[in-house]
Amino acid sequence: MLLSVLDLSFVTTGTPPSAALRNTLDLARYADRLGYARYWVAEHHNLPSVASPAPEIMIGQIAAVTERIRVGSGGVMLPNHAPLLVAERFKMLEAFYPGRIDLGLGRAPGTDQVTAFALRQRDVGQGRDDFLERLQELIFWDRGGFPENHPFSRVEAMPSDTPLPPIWILGSSDYGARLAASMGVGYAFAHHFASFDAETAMRLYREGFNPEGIEERPHAILGVAAVCAETDEEAERLAASIDFFWLRREQGEYRPLSSPEEVLAHPYSEAERERIRRNRARLFVGSPATMKARLAPLIEATQADELMITSAIYDHEARKRSYELVMEAFG
Repeated sequence: MLLSVLDLSFVTTGTPPSAALRNTLDLARYADRLGYARYWVAEHHNLPSVASPAPEIMIGQIAAVTERIRVGSGGVMLPNHAPLLVAERFKMLEAFYPGRIDLGLGRAPGTDQVTAFALRQRDVGQGRDDFLERLQELIFWDRGGFPENHPFSRVEAMPSDTPLPPIWILGSSDYGARLAASMGVGYAFAHHFASFDAETAMRLYREGFNPEGIEERPHAILGVAAVCAETDEEAERLAASIDFFWLRREQGEYRPLSSPEEVLAHPYSEAERERIRRNRARLFVGSPATMKARLAPLIEATQADELMITSAIYDHEARKRSYELVMEAFG
């Protein structure tokens, strides 16, 4: 089982955004030494809990301080960007770090409606879902395809001698699974926030995979939220931060991650406790043995080729240790 990292550069009540960015570089170096396969960073805007809105900048920084691990976007929210700019930036990254870059693409804006408007207000057709058009244009910038009479046929995405890195479609429903399958590209399913069934999404992807597409064979990544510690009790204590974080997000509050001590002292209502219990279906918590036992049925059911883990842990050293223990459990 390949293991990978999805890092959102979490801001905590004790870690300002600039420090969270530096923690991402530190964790990336550590994951590289531990033997993780990939390190992906996300694109979010106007979220006080997420420090990085620009994955392409973070990818360059991470690749520069690591040696082996693949680095990519999990993902670039394509509707926020001109496809030509995405092509140019990722061709540059591929030129600097050949064979180590991934281009994961998402359909959502990665933010609220007002911020999405600020990002796209000059776009023609604001509010229209043009993801497929942008995706096709992105591929054309890499592989050609514009008709001869199209004005873009005379424009080159530089560096012209460097291909785009592998494209991955991110999804949390059957839409992304079917799209990735039809294109013949890799697929990453976000179990950590999806309401759609992971097993169904992965099955649709594999059954519909087009071997005449961009890649020869399917590759399915299962993204999960996990907190691992030496003991089940310590893992539960660390996971209290993400329990509270998710609860506040459902209430429309997007604040930095709070410490376990702060959230364990919070006066929860019974309704809030029940909500936390329900959310635990999307979170894997425990010692290495407990973690492996809990994840094994999901891995078997989805036939995932790779497990990508995101860990919202307040203490940076505890977060690093969590990734180390997961690697020991599965490696």
